Order: sequence, then C-alpha cells, then structure tokens
Amino acid sequence: MNKALADGDDELPWETLRYLIGEAMYGGRVTNDFDRRVMMCYLEEFCGDFIFDTNQQFYFSQAGHDYKVQAHDTLEQYMDAIEEIPLFTNPGVFGLHANAEIIYFTNYAKELWRNTLEMQTSDGGEAGGMNKEEYITSVATDIQSKLPELFDTYNIKKKFEVPTPT
Repeated sequence: MNKALADGDDELPWETLRYLIGEAMYGGRVTNDFDRRVMMCYLEEFCGDFIFDTNQQFYFSQAGHDYKVQAHDTLEQYMDAIEEIPLFTNPGVFGLHANAEIIYFTNYAKELWRNTLEMQTSDGGEAGGMNKEEYITSVATDIQSKLPELFDTYNIKKKFEVPTPT
C-alpha cells in the first residue's frame, strides 16, 4: 500500500493484498479447504475500492448486529469509529453456527494446557525441581481451591420442600 502511494498509483493493488493476506500470511495456517474458501470469501467481500465509495457507506449486518463506519473528515475520527466496533462478537455475525464458538474455546483450552505441559521440567528430577506430575497436581489443587463450594442440593431441596423425582 505504501509503494502504491509512493508511486502515485490511482488504485490500490487489492488483488495483491488479498493474495498476501489470504495465501502468504495465513495460507499455511488455514489447512482446511473449506476454511480457506471462507477466508478468501471474506477477503473478497471486505477488501476492494468499494470500501472508499462515498455513496455507499461501509455497512455490515448479520445476526442482529449492525456494523457501520460513517464518513469522517480525519483519520483519527475513522480510527475512533473503528475502535467502537466490538472486539468480541458471536459467531452468528460471521454467518457461523453457535457451535463454532464452543469449538474455538475447547481448542483454545486444550492448546493452553498442552503448552503449559510442554513448558514444564522433565521427569529427571533435578535438585529442588518439580516433575510434571507434581506440577500438574499443584495447578489442579490451586484451581480447585479457587472454586466455590458445591451446593448441598439435598438439604436445599428439603428446606424449600421441593419434591424429589422418584
């Protein structure tokens, strides 16, 4: 983009930008063919001269969420408008099923634990060091100590006279 500006080009090289973003930067990370198609579709939808069309403001609406950036006079005003767009949105905004968020968080948690385990010391047991099992036990114990106490559902139901199913 800077080169196009420096050369005084009339148009931005959108095809090149889409290729760099979709293939070079993220292409190796997106291994599923369907995911690659979705990513390329997003790039086609949101990367082009049409985003600068003063007669057609940028507007995106999906699943009850409206995103629009009104015309402004300065770059700072545009940046402020973009900052107001929520950082976290539900998958429906992108046309995805609600399970996509569940899968994302599940995979994120698994990856977090996998990385935590990889950072641990080996089972060699150097002087004063903690092996993996001890570390895992200490982390699990720490997490359990922070959890609230379990409800005594039997006595709560008894106190409020809630019938128990038989």
